[in-house]
Amino acid sequence: MKENIPVIILCGGKGSRLKEETEFRPKPMVTIGGKPILWHIMKIYQHFGFNKFIIALGYKGKMISDYFKRKENAEFDVKLIDTGLATLTGERVLRLKNYIDAQRFMVTYGDGIGDVNIKKLVKFHAIKYTIGTITGVHPISKWGLIIRDTDGRVISFKQKPKLDEFVNGGFMIFDKSFFEYLRTKEMIEDAFLRVIREKQLSVYLHNGFWRAMDTYQDMDELNKLWEDDPRWKVWESNHD
Repeated sequence: MKENIPVIILCGGKGSRLKEETEFRPKPMVTIGGKPILWHIMKIYQHFGFNKFIIALGYKGKMISDYFKRKENAEFDVKLIDTGLATLTGERVLRLKNYIDAQRFMVTYGDGIGDVNIKKLVKFHAIKYTIGTITGVHPISKWGLIIRDTDGRVISFKQKPKLDEFVNGGFMIFDKSFFEYLRTKEMIEDAFLRVIREKQLSVYLHNGFWRAMDTYQDMDELNKLWEDDPRWKVWESNHD
């Protein structure tokens, strides 16, 4: 029988850098093409066969709960759990321990999208035999980069280039034993450090599309991409 791996989506933060929008709604409910970014994230997972979601609620969580009470959003299998208003991400995941009934579970943030192949991520994790696997993605620079010659003259200016380095883009998977490394009043990254000391954290490298929605400008750019080139739209539908 195929394992139905649940997906935790962290949706409890305030999103203060997007305060133009998050003053009125939680960041996962900020829209791209008329749909909350949370919907886009869930459609990515659903496309690859993972449709069991646990939403970690916090700031303005009722708006998310109300959204999933609507008939048109019944396509997702969702549990909505209040994990506290000011709870840090590590503790949010820890508070969901009793809701995980599988040997593995996935975790992602409520503001990042990409054309990550979730099936390949799961297979990669399985062959690494580590407690956890995170997805490494290339960030986009918030600033233009100056390219100069040996005489100090500017020869080009790269506007918001994709950087060669990797950062954690979410799309994470863990064995259930990961809960032993989580603590209250901590970020999930603090647990990573404990796992890393035991050489039990792998990274799945994703060289494709990835974006996080941190600012109003990010939101605006993602809405433009939705119209022109929505590379994270791995699913197909006649009504989206």
